Amino acid sequence: MIFIVVSRNVATGIWARWSAAPIRDDTDVGRLTTSALDGAITFQIKEASLSQLHRIAIIGAGHVGATAAYALMLRALVHEIVLLDEDMALASAEAADLSDANALARPARIWAGTYEDAARAQVVVVTAGAATHGSETRLSVAARSAEIMTACIGSLMDAGFSGVLVIAANPVDLMAQIALRASGLKSAQVIGTGTLLDSARMRQALAALVNVAPVSIDGFVLGEHGDSEVAALSTVRIGGLPLATFASAGTEPDFATLATDVRDAGYTIIAGKGYTSFGIATAIVRICEAIVRDEQAVLPVSTLMTGELGISDVYLSLPCVIGASGVERILPLDLPPMELAALRGSAEVLREAFTQIAPTAYPPS
Repeated sequence: MIFIVVSRNVATGIWARWSAAPIRDDTDVGRLTTSALDGAITFQIKEASLSQLHRIAIIGAGHVGATAAYALMLRALVHEIVLLDEDMALASAEAADLSDANALARPARIWAGTYEDAARAQVVVVTAGAATHGSETRLSVAARSAEIMTACIGSLMDAGFSGVLVIAANPVDLMAQIALRASGLKSAQVIGTGTLLDSARMRQALAALVNVAPVSIDGFVLGEHGDSEVAALSTVRIGGLPLATFASAGTEPDFATLATDVRDAGYTIIAGKGYTSFGIATAIVRICEAIVRDEQAVLPVSTLMTGELGISDVYLSLPCVIGASGVERILPLDLPPMELAALRGSAEVLREAFTQIAPTAYPPS
């Protein structure tokens, strides 16, 4: 436990600020309690490494990793951002470019570091993996990405990491499961970005169809982040109304192609610019924010199934409560038979794919 003792006058001002707003930014070092002590006030902070609580590391300084670092900097979520890449010149250049931009933003230290630097972070984001080109699916690059993931996680764990992993390399569900095995961490500490971005895409598409703001729409895409994903329209609420009720209350939109459009959105972007970056980077930052600020936020992310909806031993996306420990719990869903069957089918696709790449990721000793 760490104690900070200040005068009563100083403490009064500090306490007024802390009690009037949620703990965030550079004061995010723990929950506070106060006690009178000889005319002074003692702020009691839960024991933690201050450098750990204020540091996020990103392994992979390509389009996604660099964009995520930029978004983290603009969000002013942490004081330190570490970039790692096999190409140290690239990591150093991106860090220097970000540091220049940071002169016009909230202060943060941004540098190209080592696995030892990353091991001291509360959250490590892994974007390093094989890129998807042309008509390649996310699953088709799995073997190449698995080798990269295993090597990165091995180096990180050798350096003593014990925080939360956020996996963003594709195919993300398989890579999260590879990372779980390679790290030896608890499954709650290994999170895949999963269908968080897909769910945002669905909300965006629905918003355009029914002419309301995306923020007024709730709903989840479930299962694989990929071709077998399930746009669970039964989970959609628009202003609190189920989708069917909302549609019948006005002009009924055509939802027939929505799931396909959401599923193929990433491929469409890749066809035009060669890669995706902004959407997935924002999803990464949203997950990191929920962890660093211990928000207990409900987000659809990829996590290990342990019997939920009859599914076990595979990573896929369901709505999860995300806090400082990672996945705090998985929320139960009451899905209609068609969506439940599709979700279980998605699980089997992922299970078969993992069986095929596991020998590559874990060669016989």
